[in-house]
Amino acid sequence: MVSDRFSAYNHLLLEQRQLCWAHVIRDLTAIAERPGANAEFGSELLGLQQQLFAQWHRYKDGTIDWSTLQQGCRPIRQASVGTLQRVVELGCQRGERTPWAKTVGTCRQLLQVADGLWTFLEIEGIEPTNNAAVDEVFSAGVRALRHSVIQRKISHGVQSRQGAICRSRLLTVTTSLRQQGRDIWQFLEQALIAHHRGGKMPSLLPNP
Repeated sequence: MVSDRFSAYNHLLLEQRQLCWAHVIRDLTAIAERPGANAEFGSELLGLQQQLFAQWHRYKDGTIDWSTLQQGCRPIRQASVGTLQRVVELGCQRGERTPWAKTVGTCRQLLQVADGLWTFLEIEGIEPTNNAAVDEVFSAGVRALRHSVIQRKISHGVQSRQGAICRSRLLTVTTSLRQQGRDIWQFLEQALIAHHRGGKMPSLLPNP
């Protein structure tokens, strides 16, 4: 699964995740825009990220092969982790609420899930983001997934197999219609009428 660092995904093993680099880039940009040492470390991390994606795009357009990508990204990975570690080692005072404290906190979080940052370099076919472009923060897919994850967290899941089936079908319907820009209530009304009158059920396909 390619996702952000939202805590609802923490039940998944890091080996099963690729943390979305679009979200990481957003956090690194925020660090670079802070004053003082924040900007220095943020710029260094963003520079490494740019090197990383330069290699990735060369691989995607066929300029280099998989093994060359892995070899070329290895020092970038080591330098990135080393920079995060330096920030955390510098630390901040407990309870401190400053731009630097935010930077330390972000770097500490990234180190805690560091193994999930590099899955796309270990398993061929995995994308480093859940977006069609690196500069997009959320794709339709992750928005749809997050909606169901949040619902599960709030409601503490379902209590029966029938409930799980009902919920999954409702999420499938509402998510599909929302992505197509169709009216959910109108669809449900048509489905209920068709069910009670034995008519033709409306289709979830965009162009049935």
